[in-house]
Amino acid sequence: MTTAFVLSGGGSLGAVQVGMLHALAERNVQPDLLIGTSAGAINAAYVASHGLGRRSLDNLATVWRTLRRQTVFPFDPIRHALAVTGLRASLCSSDNLRHLIDTHLTYRRLQDAPIPVHIVTTNLLSGNEVLLSDGDAVSAVVASASIPGVFPAVQRDGLTLVDGGVSNNAALSQAVALGADEIYVLPTGFACARQRPPGTAIGVAVQALSLLIQQRLITDIAHFADHARINVLPPLCPLDVSATDFRHAGELIERARRSTARWLDIGGPRFPEPERFLSLHDHTREPDTARHACDATAAHSGTAPTAA
Repeated sequence: MTTAFVLSGGGSLGAVQVGMLHALAERNVQPDLLIGTSAGAINAAYVASHGLGRRSLDNLATVWRTLRRQTVFPFDPIRHALAVTGLRASLCSSDNLRHLIDTHLTYRRLQDAPIPVHIVTTNLLSGNEVLLSDGDAVSAVVASASIPGVFPAVQRDGLTLVDGGVSNNAALSQAVALGADEIYVLPTGFACARQRPPGTAIGVAVQALSLLIQQRLITDIAHFADHARINVLPPLCPLDVSATDFRHAGELIERARRSTARWLDIGGPRFPEPERFLSLHDHTREPDTARHACDATAAHSGTAPTAA
């Protein structure tokens, strides 16, 4: 049996996946291959390099805890002004992101990763999904995390590449095509309990992309349910942390570790219709829908529905 971990994107909410990985590793659930998109590509590339040992994941958690918005989305007033006037193609430089990725990888080419890893990007011209499985690892991950308009596109192999979340955030189709029999989907979720919309251009872009991600993931899980055993780890709910706010990484990691552990221990992978954990909802305006979504992820409180 081939087990794939599929890690979706979600900006600062990528910290949630670190807690999920801790819970999986503690139960000796190990991947034969990794597929990552955007923030999930950063985590996948790290795990492919360092594995799921306790020290490795503790170090990854430390990386997330030390990140701040200015580190990932550096504010440069001159660059922002040039972007607004059309003289720059992006609001932020990706230099800090590139340095972060380069610092923590032990391999230079994707095909040399100790655990096979595949990175999802999007061809900006065609909108088609581009899966990167070989070649330069750092540029692949940077491309996968390059939110259009926020970071510059990456030129690679004659293509102009941007965030993989635009075309196929969770890449279940790729996991199936690569021969996975069992797939663990690690979604970051979205800020379902925020009291007001984001107040910055970057915040709006990341929030909109996270909603697109969630919608695509719901559809893909239902579509590929007959092709592999798909286990969707429930995202955190309710959640009021912006996808551009990195100050809560420690809290998100620990909360996700506990909730994922509980879900695994009560037989979560056997629950039917895993896509229901991902239903879009708003705790401030749609209480009935929000209640349904949180009921679907009742593993957080230990009252999950009866396994089929």
